[in-house]
Amino acid sequence: MATILVIDDDELVSRTLQRALKLYGYHVMVSNSGTEGLQLARRHRPDLFILDIMMPGADGYQVCRQIRGDPLLQELPVLFLTAKAKDEDKIEGFRAGADDYLSKPFNMEELQLRVRAILRRAVPKDVKEEKPSEVVAGNVVLDCRSFKVTTPNGTALLTNVQFDLLYHLMSNADQVFNSQQLLQDVWDYPRDTGSPELVRAHIKNLREKIEPVPSAPKYIRTIQGHGYTFTTNPDQ
Repeated sequence: MATILVIDDDELVSRTLQRALKLYGYHVMVSNSGTEGLQLARRHRPDLFILDIMMPGADGYQVCRQIRGDPLLQELPVLFLTAKAKDEDKIEGFRAGADDYLSKPFNMEELQLRVRAILRRAVPKDVKEEKPSEVVAGNVVLDCRSFKVTTPNGTALLTNVQFDLLYHLMSNADQVFNSQQLLQDVWDYPRDTGSPELVRAHIKNLREKIEPVPSAPKYIRTIQGHGYTFTTNPDQ
C-alpha cells in the first residue's frame, strides 16, 4: 500500500483528498502547513507528495525545493495540486522540482490516474528495469547510475523524471515523438490523459541543463507539427 502525504492549508480539500484516495487503496497522511508536512515526511517517509502552492509560511514552491534538497526525500515524486493555473505557475512548479502539476478544480478520476502513473514510475533506482550503465548519443553521455548527463559544455544532475525523459529520447535518438507519445511512453499515462504542457515544461528544463543556448537547442529539437527529437548531429 503506497503512502501519500497531502500538504494543503485548506482542511476541507485535504480531508476530501484523504477520503477519496483511501477508497483507491492508498494510505494517506495530511498536513496543513509546509513546515509541518516536511517534519511529518521525515518521520514517516511517504511514496508521493501532493502539494498545494498557496500556503501561509513556506509556500509549495519552497517546500518542493526543500524536498529536492533533502537527501532523505529528494527522490520522492511531487505532484502539485493547486488553483494556480497559469503557464508561468506551472513552469515555476517544474523548476522547483515537481514531477506533475494538476490545476484545481480537478477530476478525481484524472487525479487517480496520474497518481497511479507517478507511483509506477517512482521505483527506486536499484530496482528499475535493467538499463545499460550509460547511453551515448552523439557527443552526449547519460550515466544511468548517477543520473548525470555530460555534454561538451559540462555535467548536470537530472531529477528522476528528467532522466526518464532524456533516457527515452537518447535511446531512440533521431526519432520524433509527439507529446501524447511521450506522455504514454515516459509518464506511463493512459491514452488522452495528461497535458502537453507537462512535456513542454520538462523539455524546457532539460534544455536549460544541457543546451549551450536553451533558446536555440542543438540536441533536443522541436520538429514543427510533429514533436521532439534528440539529434546525434547537433552541428547540422
